[in-house]
Amino acid sequence: MTNISLTNPSCFTLVLFFITLVLAFAIRSLRSKKPKGQLPPGQWGWPIIGNLFQMVMNRPTHLWIHRVMKDMRTEIACFRFAGVHVITVTSSEIAREVLRDKDEALADRSESYSSNLISHGYKDINFSPYGKKWKMMKKVMTTKLMSPTTLNRTLGDRTLEADNIITYVFNLCRLGSTTKPVNVRDVALTYCHAVMMRMMFGQRHFDKPAKDGGLGQKEKEHLDAIYRSLDCFFSFKVTNYIPFLRGWNIDGEEAEVRETVDIINKCNDPIIQKRMHLWKNEGGKETEEDWLDTLIALKDEQGMPLFTFDEIRAQCKDINVASIDNTMNNVEWTLAEMLNHPEILEKAINELDMVVGKDRLVQESDIPQLNYIKACSRESFRRHPANAFMPPHVAREDTTLAGYFVPKGSQILVSRLGLGENPKIWDEPDAYKPERHLNDEYARDSTGVTLMEPDMRLVIFSTGRRVCAGTKIGASMTIMLLARLLQGFEWALPCGTSKIELVPAKSNLFMAKPLVASVKPRLAPHMYPKIQI
Repeated sequence: MTNISLTNPSCFTLVLFFITLVLAFAIRSLRSKKPKGQLPPGQWGWPIIGNLFQMVMNRPTHLWIHRVMKDMRTEIACFRFAGVHVITVTSSEIAREVLRDKDEALADRSESYSSNLISHGYKDINFSPYGKKWKMMKKVMTTKLMSPTTLNRTLGDRTLEADNIITYVFNLCRLGSTTKPVNVRDVALTYCHAVMMRMMFGQRHFDKPAKDGGLGQKEKEHLDAIYRSLDCFFSFKVTNYIPFLRGWNIDGEEAEVRETVDIINKCNDPIIQKRMHLWKNEGGKETEEDWLDTLIALKDEQGMPLFTFDEIRAQCKDINVASIDNTMNNVEWTLAEMLNHPEILEKAINELDMVVGKDRLVQESDIPQLNYIKACSRESFRRHPANAFMPPHVAREDTTLAGYFVPKGSQILVSRLGLGENPKIWDEPDAYKPERHLNDEYARDSTGVTLMEPDMRLVIFSTGRRVCAGTKIGASMTIMLLARLLQGFEWALPCGTSKIELVPAKSNLFMAKPLVASVKPRLAPHMYPKIQI
């Protein structure tokens, strides 16, 4: 199949002409249709294709959208990409309307080539449409996989990997000089992948373990495929809005997502198939030891397996993807901000020394008392979200937002960036100030500072029907990794560097360059456990 690149303007013009010609005949009737009410304010668009041309010519699109909204001085805007209305929101009040008041009416998900491929035809919880099947999957996630009982049972796995990660860093920096540069992103991804593997598959490795405590070759390939696939879900692509162009790779993305999904399947599928075989055979597996066991063992009312093979592999890929970006991104940005603000780093270390000390390693049970470290994490979620927008919510029916008409099928994008940088919500929004969360009533619960945000003044794990099912474990993993790295090591700017460059990437909002910092052990040598594989 021929690949068409839209990076060439003349090529794009031809493709755009073709699209316009086809759509002119295919959806001519749409010209005469008028909305039933006033749409949110938006930019002028071309006939039929709307703002599709501006979307393609203004990359990255999320910056263009926010720039347009700022110029228009609006907190809700409507862009039309071909036949799809895309409504963007930067107001906490309207965000609450999206995720609370109109939650059920806006509970669907948008379709795309990438989401269809990785979810095996929308058989997962993240991308499947709202309905009976989705409700059943959500119930399984919340009452089985992410229940307090299950999370307590798997505490040992998470603690083991928290031990492994500080020993991995210890192994990286103890040889040679007193300090050594360490790639923080590599460390964070290693931890996230290892925890996810333990909890989902009950094993850390697919094949041979690495001697230094890091990931083996197959795990690195698996992680790299997951990491690359993340961009595919949050991108503004022509095919997201013109379905009949899917499969032609005109965005240059479809070939990559096919490759990444193939790699993930080659790693995951043999484990899933072997485990299903064990559960099916008499005398095989009888006890649930990990998330995969739970998914396989569940039965419907007739005593038949609740999930098919494709549904299980789709759920596993959901967990693969969901367990990587937030924790990695938050810890990397937080350490970068701390290195640029030594006084913040010192306060975090002092809190750890006061609450935990140096004679034992920080545990999940210490997290409620680590309020300053949680405040630092919250501030990084506010200033440096992993992506500019939340995943799209799609209108299941005609409705309204902030008094404006929202047609059925519209995509609503709540802006993580817009909420975090909104001066109506935050004093000095461009400043990194963890202290702002310590006495903020919206940032606290009965145990102290929290990473939950039901009031939608920023986005961490969202809220409503489509809220991330793994909020508790996501919060625990983030704070545990950050606290262990701060407790176990002294962090400093790399030699010859006076400041970390805080520049986000263009496709997502991860740091454009992985953070590299100088590290040396802070605890006695016996405090770093042996690697357990």
